[in-house]
Amino acid sequence: MNRKPVLILLCVTVLAPIVLYTDRLSSFSNSISINDFIEEGANLNLSNEGEKLHALPQESSDALKEPMGVVYFDNSSNSDQISALNGGELPPGRPGEHKSRVLSAADEGDRTENGSVIAQVTSKDSVTDDGLQKSKREADFPEKKEIKTEKQSEQTPLKSESRKQLPGRESRNAKSADKQSSATANRQSSNTPIPDARVRQLRDQLIRAKVYLGLGSTKTNPHFIKELRVRIREVQRALGDATKDSDLPKSVNDKMKAMEQLLAKGKQIQDDCSAVIKKLRAMLHSTEEQLRVHKKQTLFLTQLAAKTLPKGLHCLPLRLSTEYYSLSPSQQQFPNQEKLEDPKLYHYALFSDNILAAAVVVNSTVIHAKNAANHVFHIVTDRLNYAAMRMWFIANPPGKATIQVQNIEEFTWLNASYSPVLKQLGSQSMIDYYFRAHRANSDANLKYRNPKYLSILNHLRFYLPEIFPKLDKVVFLDDDIVVKKDLTGLWSINLKGKVNGAVETCGENFHRFDRYLNFSNPLIAKNFDPHACGWAYGMNVFDLSEWRKQKITEIYHSWQKLNHDRTLWKLGTLPPGLITFWNRTFALDRSWHVLGLGYNPNVSQKDIERAAVIHYNGNMKPWLEIGIPKFRNYWSKFVDYDQAYLRDCNLNP
Repeated sequence: MNRKPVLILLCVTVLAPIVLYTDRLSSFSNSISINDFIEEGANLNLSNEGEKLHALPQESSDALKEPMGVVYFDNSSNSDQISALNGGELPPGRPGEHKSRVLSAADEGDRTENGSVIAQVTSKDSVTDDGLQKSKREADFPEKKEIKTEKQSEQTPLKSESRKQLPGRESRNAKSADKQSSATANRQSSNTPIPDARVRQLRDQLIRAKVYLGLGSTKTNPHFIKELRVRIREVQRALGDATKDSDLPKSVNDKMKAMEQLLAKGKQIQDDCSAVIKKLRAMLHSTEEQLRVHKKQTLFLTQLAAKTLPKGLHCLPLRLSTEYYSLSPSQQQFPNQEKLEDPKLYHYALFSDNILAAAVVVNSTVIHAKNAANHVFHIVTDRLNYAAMRMWFIANPPGKATIQVQNIEEFTWLNASYSPVLKQLGSQSMIDYYFRAHRANSDANLKYRNPKYLSILNHLRFYLPEIFPKLDKVVFLDDDIVVKKDLTGLWSINLKGKVNGAVETCGENFHRFDRYLNFSNPLIAKNFDPHACGWAYGMNVFDLSEWRKQKITEIYHSWQKLNHDRTLWKLGTLPPGLITFWNRTFALDRSWHVLGLGYNPNVSQKDIERAAVIHYNGNMKPWLEIGIPKFRNYWSKFVDYDQAYLRDCNLNP
């Protein structure tokens, strides 16, 4: 009676697992063939990349009687496998550089069969985006590993025996190459991780997998396609929005290995290189088209952001205007108005409808001035912002400096009968051109449709002698600049009979005359040099006495009349400025005025530190969210964000 329960328990615990195991083993062998298992096992990525694959036959260098002119340098930790060109010596300054294989004409057939460029791209042995090279390349090309050119075999030391035969300089080169090879091997054996290597490898795997999805030979294998799509989804979920390795989940290594094994299987299925080339070219074309569309969208959004007034800057003038009209007439006046026409003082001209930007220009100039009482600021704005501009400087006086705010509407002499540009700006054809009306043949470039070119404030700089009839010299400042040093020295500069003192912009070709003027027009080609240096508006010294003597305003008017149909230049004030002040501009030292902070994030920090004026020319103004972050602090530190009006309008740094 006791034996029966024991026998039953023995059957359950011992015999049942054996039966179940054999059933699973049989099902496993049925679903996966032995050949597939061997193929996948041969493609496994070994953890030690520097170790040879001993499962495959390795051809020794002794069996190769005659070199075939093939040079191959493997990216391996074994220093015996690393050699160099030029007599065994690496190029100066580039130790340990990885050389690519160069196959001879005699090896062309083998290269086509096994070493195709496209096969390398689509295989797991290829160099991925992160620069990692798989060790399995040794197994793919065992016969090419030790082959050298006849010349190199004489110069490059590979073994200690050949090293003994090298006399003098060649021996020293051999020792140098060995040292560099050892250093390279030590660096590689230290397993120093490449930053974000796994993220790049995952992206590379996705690209290769998508190539296989579109190939005809793999489409006929539904089992492979199904498994590939599953692996793609797994990798995409693991990758997500990660930009660095630390963002990846812990299970990502398993998914990478599984995908790599599947891609190796796909390589064996696919042997039609021409199909791979076509697919890659189609993907490249599609990517380039997407890039073009995204660039166009970026340009449009940047232009839109540059032209759009932020909510805070729209609130500020409304708030200030309300306060201004609540003041009594005596409270609306500025002090020290007797200094406005004193030619012995330092006068600045600023034309702007941006209250906060004008405040930064004035504040930064006054803070760095050695004697602020000698500086006078003349601000001209439009009717819409006149009251708000006055109220700002009444509530925030610029220390001991003198301030004047004028309304452009008060310049009764500035009318269409006197100014050709004012007549053109008010014409229907000009409005249609800039706003691209359906009846106008407008330019497709977005920058040509910026409304700022329709503002007379933008062209007021050509009428400085009329605005300041009793002054002899004035410094013109744009509202997107910041002053970093005392500007008093500008008035002591001898312009040598020139009218305009400005910093030249000859650093790049696009700052020369042919960038701004139409030299296909004979009138332009006859009078100007297309390679002449341009110069910058933003911080300019104007000698008003010479201006009147040389009748600069009349020259400007004559050219504006000739450009009524916009055939000489298209827009802006720089092209007519280049024409008007041609041979009348004195080049200032470049440290007076540094440009590019509104479009170029690579402006030299050294140039910024030694500059007297920095200029945010471009769309990325510092008061906009699209401003370059690392340059914004130079501007924002001259804004008191604790001021009541700024707090009311939610203006923050």
